[in-house]
Amino acid sequence: MNHQTTPTKAQTTASDHAPAGSTIKSLPEQERPYEKCIARGTEALSDAELLSVILRTGSRGESALALSRNLLDCTGMGLLGLYHMSLADLQKIRGLGKVKAIQLKCIAELSRRIARAGFSGTVSFQDPAAVASYYMETLRHEEQEILLLVMLNSKGKLLKETVISKGTVNASLATPREIFIEAVRCQAVSILLLHNHPSGNPDPSREDILMTERVRRAGAMLGIELLDHIIIGDRQAVSMRELGFWPSKEKSNEE
Repeated sequence: MNHQTTPTKAQTTASDHAPAGSTIKSLPEQERPYEKCIARGTEALSDAELLSVILRTGSRGESALALSRNLLDCTGMGLLGLYHMSLADLQKIRGLGKVKAIQLKCIAELSRRIARAGFSGTVSFQDPAAVASYYMETLRHEEQEILLLVMLNSKGKLLKETVISKGTVNASLATPREIFIEAVRCQAVSILLLHNHPSGNPDPSREDILMTERVRRAGAMLGIELLDHIIIGDRQAVSMRELGFWPSKEKSNEE
């Protein structure tokens, strides 16, 4: 999740500096993650201590806490790096087998969903900058183009979001039919499209423009408005509506 950072010196604790080969039981009782959590609450635990509670066990000659410290070091970005590591990458770390790797990926995804669930109620889906910010970390790291459909109710609140297509590095394939089958199923009143450009440059391609116009026209006939198509690059995004790819209201009424 994007609000988490690698612990600073002020956030580390005595248990974080325990020798790599030591066990949890060799620590003073007040510095053992479980006991500390009970006595002082989860907020008193460092990132490594929190992970050690989740992992529960380490590997031969290495405690869960030492494994957790090593894991955070290997990501290069602390907890944020953990979110972006694949299952295969996690399993390359000594002491992390398939089960632990899956647990960590599920926890990272759960954390992301909790954060977004709290944030989604405050996002204005009529504001391209707010929408781009909301989906930036979800899309900007993807190596393939992903087309995301966002469906809204009559009050402009999020009903559901779903991936319509995963393309190659250079293209994403989707038809208006696929998009509006899903929108009608969810009883959406309006929709947004978002997709990423793995190159990092969010400028729309000719294919992006043509696809957007087809979807916009289909939505107008069905009474489900396409509010915008936002393209995510590397820490930057563009709104195709703001770029002028939507006709004026007068012209729309003539269609």
